[in-house]
Amino acid sequence: MAEARIVLTTLADEQQAETFAAALVERRLAACVNIVGPIRSIYRWKGNIEREKEFLLIIKTTSEQASRLQAAFQALHPYDLPERVELSVEGGSEAYLSWIAGEAQGE
Repeated sequence: MAEARIVLTTLADEQQAETFAAALVERRLAACVNIVGPIRSIYRWKGNIEREKEFLLIIKTTSEQASRLQAAFQALHPYDLPERVELSVEGGSEAYLSWIAGEAQGE
């Protein structure tokens, strides 16, 4: 079975988040994407402290597809420097992890 991964990113508004999430699922780069928010992000950007409302995306995928997400982020993500943090899944329901592996099989 393919190793499951969780990939995190943020987007500025709900419409961007919906569009990005749908594109990943449609391309079979992800089995599921949860959209959480709005959340509040405070970060330093170009020497200034920024405070923004964003939406957090929790992308469920496989290790193989996580490596292919980089191209999708470059093509689809509107941020100059998008967050793309990948986390390994160390356990969980075998049935759910098998579902992820079956759904995230690429184009």
